[in-house]
Amino acid sequence: MKNKVGVLVMSYGTPESLEGIEAYYTHIRRGHAPSPEQLKELSDRYEAIVGGVFPLRENTNRQVSGLQDTLNQDNRHPEVDFVCYQGLKHAAPFIEDGVEQMAKDGITEAVGIVLAPHYSTMSVGSYMKRAQEKADELGVHIRFVHNYHLHPKLIEALSRRVSAKLDLFEEAGSERDKVRVLFSAHSLPEKILELGDPYPEQLLETSRAVAEQTGVTSWQFAWQSAGRTSVPWLGPDILDTLRSLSKEEVKDVLVAPIGFVSDHLEVLYDLDIEAQEVSKELDMRLMRIDSLNSDPLYMETLCDAVINEWEKDK
Repeated sequence: MKNKVGVLVMSYGTPESLEGIEAYYTHIRRGHAPSPEQLKELSDRYEAIVGGVFPLRENTNRQVSGLQDTLNQDNRHPEVDFVCYQGLKHAAPFIEDGVEQMAKDGITEAVGIVLAPHYSTMSVGSYMKRAQEKADELGVHIRFVHNYHLHPKLIEALSRRVSAKLDLFEEAGSERDKVRVLFSAHSLPEKILELGDPYPEQLLETSRAVAEQTGVTSWQFAWQSAGRTSVPWLGPDILDTLRSLSKEEVKDVLVAPIGFVSDHLEVLYDLDIEAQEVSKELDMRLMRIDSLNSDPLYMETLCDAVINEWEKDK
């Protein structure tokens, strides 16, 4: 009889259908329903994506399934059966639901991991806090992967994507070393800087590692998808950065959204639609790297991180 170890795979979440957008947005707003104008704006963004909201949810489902397969194909611990559970921050199954299902299945030992390589108290830290509270309540012993932003397989997967797109620029007649690479991630409120949060530096560490591996010397970092709140968020915003680059007469830009591991709204709308519109206005050629989604190297990254964390208890 194999020992079952639970793996709580956490992510931000997305609605399952257009009908679920209002409930999703209300949860993000801590129970405050969006105004009709706010709801329409968000719904329009989902509708603008080819396939609507469905590919976003399916991506996460495939990642969870892919990680479970990779964990159980790994031969380091043949005595263990890893069982993955999904836990979302703003949609069902919620983080607490995932932990509760583990307990119902008789699992007492688990590892939690977030589908985000970089740690912040406001993102990954908040997921872990919710999971820990529920696990303590139900008697599940759970450990957490805090980050995996410099895992060699993650850097390799990202580097391959950067190189592949730089090849396309060359095929289109551009000089490879004149393409400006913009690494990006979801902005957070500036107050994380006062807390000494590692998020900004970890993102720069990943950027440097990918740039070094691909031989890219013309690169910089930009933030994207900032919330519309009264507090300032980390900048510069990627749209402002594109306008600045245009003034520098940069004509070719490759965006590498290293803070995202899947085709989310922030990638398919904020970059593929919004940023593309700005680049066309500026007469600039803009491409982005393909998302990791269920890439085997990414699955192996998650697998290694989970097993390494689990082994710390042994």
